[in-house]
Amino acid sequence: MERPDVFVPSSYFPILIMLIVAFIFGVGGLIFGALVRPKYYYSLKLIPYECGNEPSGLPWQKITIRYFPIAILFAVFDVEVGLLYAWCYGFSEMKALGFFIMILFLIIILAGFFYDLKKGLLDWQRGI
Repeated sequence: MERPDVFVPSSYFPILIMLIVAFIFGVGGLIFGALVRPKYYYSLKLIPYECGNEPSGLPWQKITIRYFPIAILFAVFDVEVGLLYAWCYGFSEMKALGFFIMILFLIIILAGFFYDLKKGLLDWQRGI
């Protein structure tokens, strides 16, 4: 019977296989795209702005960025989910203290969420 504190290289074999498959999938997608995409270029496609579309407006014109606060909120709640996952994994070790700390964490996150709702950050039509 193996002791859990002994390094066993064979236990990392599935991770190595996953990394190799992910690398082949990524590189394979790039190679496949290079083989099947059209290779001809024309003057309209080669203009420098907006992915080949005719440039519109002046360069110093104001642009609304309505998606930015929502992107920041998504990042915050994404990190929260990561912390919740780690907390769930170690919950059996933490007992009641860990439970109450996580409840406090969720209350703080929800308070921030309701503050954002009150300020209108999640209202897409508001126009920041």
